[in-house]
Amino acid sequence: MNEYDMIVIGSGPSGRRAAVQAAKLGKSVLVVEKGRRVGGVSVHTGTIPSKTLRETVLNLSGWRERGFYGRSYRVKQDIGAEDLIARLRKTLDHEVEVLEHQFSRNAVKTANGEARFVGPHEVEVTAENGEIRVYTADHVLIACGTRPFRPDYVPFNGTSVFDSDEIIELPRLPRSLAVIGAGVIGVEYATIFSALDVAVTLIEPRNTFLDFIDKELIDEFMHDLRDRNVGLRLGAAVTSIEVKDNGKVVTTLADGRMVTTDMLLFAAGRVGNTDRLNLDAVGIATDHRGRIVVTPQTLQTSVPHIYAAGDVIGFPSLASTSMEQGRVAACHAFGLAPPPPPEFFPYGIYSVPEISTVGMTEEEVRKREIPYECGIARFRETSRGHIMGLNTGMMKMIFSTRTRRLLGVHIVGEGATELIHIGQAVLNLKGTIDYFIENTFNYPTLAEAYKIAGLDAWNRMARP
Repeated sequence: MNEYDMIVIGSGPSGRRAAVQAAKLGKSVLVVEKGRRVGGVSVHTGTIPSKTLRETVLNLSGWRERGFYGRSYRVKQDIGAEDLIARLRKTLDHEVEVLEHQFSRNAVKTANGEARFVGPHEVEVTAENGEIRVYTADHVLIACGTRPFRPDYVPFNGTSVFDSDEIIELPRLPRSLAVIGAGVIGVEYATIFSALDVAVTLIEPRNTFLDFIDKELIDEFMHDLRDRNVGLRLGAAVTSIEVKDNGKVVTTLADGRMVTTDMLLFAAGRVGNTDRLNLDAVGIATDHRGRIVVTPQTLQTSVPHIYAAGDVIGFPSLASTSMEQGRVAACHAFGLAPPPPPEFFPYGIYSVPEISTVGMTEEEVRKREIPYECGIARFRETSRGHIMGLNTGMMKMIFSTRTRRLLGVHIVGEGATELIHIGQAVLNLKGTIDYFIENTFNYPTLAEAYKIAGLDAWNRMARP
């Protein structure tokens, strides 16, 4: 049977969620995946591998215990690339197994191969052995994800110069590493390798980075990076990258400085995997980075029965939001109107330390001219922070002084991506500062920081 209600191109977060949602609505679904195993970029080269690598590094390096035992403390003295990859493969096997079982029990069919449009409702799939099949469907979801941007001037070689997909299979641990691009991916990998005591230099042509994060949080984060000897080269574009005969990588910057390292990671942007989809056959255009424009509420492209979701439509490019986009697209395709999404969703950056944020930044609040007050809590002020040996980490909360409502929560430090959900719930339920002042939090926990920050803001608020 080559006719389906929906064809999903890609099995990443948005693709898998759309496929399962459509199947639960009683529809026939085919997922086309060009990789050998389902899961997409998220499972094989992106979200899961980078977070697994991070956890492995923090465990083996003893990073979390260094507040007590000193910077030289390590759980494993000689950490090699094989130590990192062993846990990675085990985790990926588990993720794929779970996903395959999910597809199986929901009767979602899969086809391995590269997809391309040959008509408005027809998708041609070329298998690895060259076999070609054409499938038809009433609706199609493009969830093909992205791949690293690889400009010609970067001498990628898979041994000393890597992109962000290749870095998870690095052959050895370097003594020094240059990271070009201080976006989410670049910052995550720079700090992960820094936790392994690799000398890291982070290079970014702009004078600032992670501009969607509250500036006070970034200032705190940068202080922590400098304290760990991470070199920051901001405001200097790269003019050339050269691999020397001795294997060293020399990066020359526009300001004349040169950075010499064992390895280089180029993580300056990603492009949509749309160039081989033959989108011209259906009249869908892409931007200069291969991304597709959609209607935000429905995820429809310029062709109403063709949808797109996930990283291929651009910002925010989070696994969490991609999943929801896939679900919304499937619901809309089959006439089920999902409730409107909550106003605020959290961002999580799995750097070392973690950064997580929800709601408005202080800069946004000031731009909107909302009268406000901030409350700050430092993790070292909490008993749990002392127990864990935390010297760094902070929570910032922003409240309206007129309505007392919570406007934003911004956290940098251990467990930030978990802690943020308390703030997210209160924010979307339109809660006020009173929730944090009047409620009891488990003791000792890092979540107590909510009460400390709430009281700090309350003490600063003018009262009659």
